[in-house]
Amino acid sequence: MKGSKESFINLVLLLTLLVVIFSCAQKKKPVAVSLPEDTIPVFILNAKKTDKSFELPSELIPYFNADIFAKVEGFVKEMRVDIGDKVRKGEILAVIDAPEVITKYAEYEVSLNTAKARYETSEDRWKRLYETSKTPGAVAPFDLDNARNQLKQDSSSYYAAKKLAQTYKALKDYLIIHAPFDGVVTTREVDPGDLVNSNTLMLTVQFNTILRLRVAVPEIYIATNSINDTIRFRIASYPGRIFKGILARKSSAVDPKTRTEQWEFDVDNSNLKIEAGSFAYALMDIKRADSSLTVPFSAVVTNQEQRFVIKIENGKAERIPVKEGISNDSGVEIYGNLTNGDTLVYKAKDEIRSGYRAIWKVQNTTTSNL
Repeated sequence: MKGSKESFINLVLLLTLLVVIFSCAQKKKPVAVSLPEDTIPVFILNAKKTDKSFELPSELIPYFNADIFAKVEGFVKEMRVDIGDKVRKGEILAVIDAPEVITKYAEYEVSLNTAKARYETSEDRWKRLYETSKTPGAVAPFDLDNARNQLKQDSSSYYAAKKLAQTYKALKDYLIIHAPFDGVVTTREVDPGDLVNSNTLMLTVQFNTILRLRVAVPEIYIATNSINDTIRFRIASYPGRIFKGILARKSSAVDPKTRTEQWEFDVDNSNLKIEAGSFAYALMDIKRADSSLTVPFSAVVTNQEQRFVIKIENGKAERIPVKEGISNDSGVEIYGNLTNGDTLVYKAKDEIRSGYRAIWKVQNTTTSNL
């Protein structure tokens, strides 16, 4: 009985001790845990002149190209050249036979000579009567007026006959086809005996000693300048070789269909190694005339809503909408509400919202070394 009473007292004491310990634990204040802020690399925006090297497809065309058509209808009498022949300016390339043109020319030559004789006779008669009329009463006024009117009539007839004869002389001259300039015959479409007219292409002559390298430059680059006036290009027919051209002209207009501007470079081809019509790849070296803001590619975020960079203002992040310009190996041009010296996030993410705070750690003052 006594042992049971002691065991009960010990149990009560144990329960009391447990209650006291639990109560003390409940009164203890919780320890606050402070989470460190993120450390995010940023950089200082610096303006600089942007340059870029890239390749554009291009074509080599002859400096002069003449498609030669027959100007009068007739049969081809002679073809004195063939494709690949080198010709000199004024050289006879072909002869066309058109008997009716020659006959007409002969007829109008006779008419011209007749009209000329009449005119000279009337002129002589008028001069003699005019000189005689200086003596009072020697020539009747009617005869003098009649001689003057006859001279005017014969003069008009002579002028008309001369113009008509000149027209047929020009047609007769068209029967002989001459080279318009020094060059090479690249196309021959007719043979002796063929019937030709003003719609018949007979020959093509090209001046290939100088070639035009024509490059369609995208609109984004047309406000730039070439680093130098010399351009390098390559063609498939000479793998491994680099050729050069000199900037000669720009079209000064953007093609609305392709949004490009034509730039032409003159290429010395005095050895005629390069074939006109060849496809080429032109290496463009361009630069901006003025400084612009360039950032690393990682600093620009593009989502479904906008394209932006993240600027740090008063310790907080702020999204700045931007548009992109020229890109190169070091980054891309941006245009927006930014100024030289602004602080931007180097590796911008869509998760970084405006107002976000972090530890902004400047990595470098230049974008090119980030």
